[in-house]
Amino acid sequence: MSIYDKAGVALIPSGTKASKLYSVLPANDDGDFTHSRGSTATRVNKDGLIESVATNVPRLDYPLIDGVVQDCPALLLEPSRTNYLERTEEFSNSYWTKYNSSVSANQTVSPDGAVTADKLIENTVNTQHEMGRAFGFTSGVTYVVSVFVKSNGRNLQIRGGNTNTFPANANFDLSNGTIQSTSLGTAYIEDYGNGWYRCMVKATAAASSTTNVNFRLVNGTLSTYTGDGSSGVFFWGAQNEIGLYPTSYIPWDGSGTTTRSADSCYGSGTSAEFNDSEGVLFAELEALIDNDVSNRYISIANSAGTNHINIQYRSIGSNLRVYQNGVGSSNLVYFEDFDLTDNLKIAVKYGALSSNYVVYVNGVKKTINGNFVATTMSGLSELKFLYGGGGNPWYGKVKQLMTFKTALSDSELQTLTS
Repeated sequence: MSIYDKAGVALIPSGTKASKLYSVLPANDDGDFTHSRGSTATRVNKDGLIESVATNVPRLDYPLIDGVVQDCPALLLEPSRTNYLERTEEFSNSYWTKYNSSVSANQTVSPDGAVTADKLIENTVNTQHEMGRAFGFTSGVTYVVSVFVKSNGRNLQIRGGNTNTFPANANFDLSNGTIQSTSLGTAYIEDYGNGWYRCMVKATAAASSTTNVNFRLVNGTLSTYTGDGSSGVFFWGAQNEIGLYPTSYIPWDGSGTTTRSADSCYGSGTSAEFNDSEGVLFAELEALIDNDVSNRYISIANSAGTNHINIQYRSIGSNLRVYQNGVGSSNLVYFEDFDLTDNLKIAVKYGALSSNYVVYVNGVKKTINGNFVATTMSGLSELKFLYGGGGNPWYGKVKQLMTFKTALSDSELQTLTS
C-alpha cells in the first residue's frame, strides 16, 4: 500500500471552478476547498503564458524554471495588492514621459502570447535614454516596481527619478538574465522564457514627495551614451505596488489604479476525514519571493477554532513553526530558521501526548520543543489556509497538502518529506 492511500484529505492542485478547489481525496466532494477572491487575477498557465483568471477562481500557477514551464502547477494564494500605475501595457501613451527616446506600439509577442509589447527606442544624442511616470511616494512606505522586458540590443535600469525620495537604482543584464548591479534598493529578476524577464526593485521611500519611476536604457553597463536611433528594449506589464515583495502582475483595468483582491481558501473536510486521537498534517510549500511581516498559517481545526494543529510561516527568527491550540511557549511544538522561499516538505505527526509529536522537514527528523505540553484534540473537522482559531491566511505556493488519520511511522514520514 502506498503512503498516499492512507490519506484522509489529499490536495494535489489540478482542478478548479468558480469558488471551488478540488481535492483528490476523499472521492466525494467533502475534501474540496471553498475559494474566494473578489477580483480577477493573473497566473502562468500550462503553456508558460500569463493569463487572467476570473473572480473567485483559484489559480493553478505553473512554475517557470530558467524560462521553461514545468508540468505540475502549484496553488497560488496572494494578499490584496494595488498596481498604482496605469496604461501598464500602453507605453506609447502620453501617460508615459519619454526622454531622448520614443515608443513604437505592439512590436512583438508579449508574455501573454499577444503582439502587445511596445519598443522603447533611443535617439542619437549622447545622453540618457528613458521613459518614466511621476508618482507620489510616502515616506517610510516600501514599494516594489516591476516590468516585463526583452532586449532589443540594450539592457535596463530601474531607478527613482530622485533617489533621495525613492532610493531605487538597479541594472539588469537582459542578455544573460542577471542583476548587473544594485546601488540602491533590492533587485530581483525572473525568467519568463523567449528572452522575457520580469525585472523588479524594492525600496522604502525616504521622503514624502513626487518623483518619477524611470525605466532607463543601458548600453552594456553605460546609462549615458550616444544612441544609434534603433536599439532599445521591449516593454510590457509595468507595476508599482506597496509591499515587501512583488506579487503577480496586475493589469490596468482601464480606470484609475487597479486592485487585486486577496485569495481565501478554507473548508476542506468533515469530521470523517480527521482523527482527534492521532494523525499527520503534511504540506509541500514555498513562500513568495521574499518574506513579509505577517504570520501565515495552515491548519486542521475544529469548528469552534479551539482545537487545532498549525504550520506557521513568519518573518522573523525561527520562522518555520508548528503549534497546537495557540502560540504560547507551551503550545509551540517545533521551531527553526529556514529560507521560506525554498520548496519545503513538512510533516507533523500529532497525538494525545507530547511524546506522540514528530516533525520531519525535507526528510530530516526535527527536535520537538522540550517545553511543549500536548492536549487532547476534539472535533477536528476542517483543513484550511488560515490559523486554526481564524485569521492570518497563508500566502504563497502549495504543491501538496494532505492529512492522515493514522500516525505514520518515522520511515513513512521520511519518505513523504524527502
